[in-house]
Amino acid sequence: MSDARKVHIKSFGCQMNVYDARRMADTLARDGYSETASAEEADLIILNTCHIREKAVEKVYSELGRLREMGEEKR
Repeated sequence: MSDARKVHIKSFGCQMNVYDARRMADTLARDGYSETASAEEADLIILNTCHIREKAVEKVYSELGRLREMGEEKR
């Protein structure tokens, strides 16, 4: 079994958030995290958004609910 930690970063909103997510992933890689496309496989989940775009905020709250259910199922 691998001891590698996995991070899942999901960006909502503007292109700047995509850039910021890339920087977060690069920074976390130095601490031993590798990226995963699956939230279910992740040890750390980051939802990256801004409050400028209302639709992005709504999507984040929806995603939080989904992730909460996923976490409760894992317990």
